[in-house]
Amino acid sequence: MWASVEIGKTVGEKFQFVKQAGFDGVELLSHLDRNEVLKAQDRTGLVIPSVCGSEHWNFPLSDPDPAVREKGLEALKITLEDAGAYGADTILLVPGQVTETVSYDECWSRTVIEIKKALPLAEKLNIKIGIENVWNGFLLSPLEAAGYIDQFSHPLVKFYFDCGNVVNFGWPEQWIKILGNRIVRIHIKEFSRKIADTKGKFAGFGVRLTEGDVNWAAVMKALDDTAYQGWATIEQDGGYSETGLKDLRDRLVRILKS
Repeated sequence: MWASVEIGKTVGEKFQFVKQAGFDGVELLSHLDRNEVLKAQDRTGLVIPSVCGSEHWNFPLSDPDPAVREKGLEALKITLEDAGAYGADTILLVPGQVTETVSYDECWSRTVIEIKKALPLAEKLNIKIGIENVWNGFLLSPLEAAGYIDQFSHPLVKFYFDCGNVVNFGWPEQWIKILGNRIVRIHIKEFSRKIADTKGKFAGFGVRLTEGDVNWAAVMKALDDTAYQGWATIEQDGGYSETGLKDLRDRLVRILKS
């Protein structure tokens, strides 16, 4: 994932470091310079399988203000267009946030309305919208996440499953089993319950890949059982140097073989 590439100043430099580390592709953020991205893609031959929206936290589709939701919808459409320009078939969307001023049911209803507005463009481009599980107070169980996806009754609305994000309150292999073929992409991320319990929950992400509490063998088996054939994308700190990126790649290979 783009945020894990912590070296290189330009798009071209970052692509080159990713290529040299042995990765096959890179998940971009939206709203980058498309010409710069296409040049870097052409030079390195890296695949861009997906694009993560860069504005969904700033303009959540659940916001009480219609003007904010409108900006969020426009950002979603730009993300879809970016994906189409790069040959990606999936985008990552954090649909909204449950907060003190946004109730759970409001988050559900508002995000569904706004996502449906983007479906004509998604259909035109044939791009899947992958809803991610994050710490946004929303879709806190796999059964609920499955229900959220199913109520769209649309083949282009899928789930982007992040393994590390559920460890604080569940087990990723159980989510995978329940979500099944709703899953369109996987984020490979680590989490330590022990560190979270002693240093604060967000500190739980501060552990090296394969050294936390994700049971990767169980995760891989669950993916095999669901016949998942998509990409496995690292979203993990550590890509701060050429050696760090190579280490992430090597750890990913070990996970895939587990």
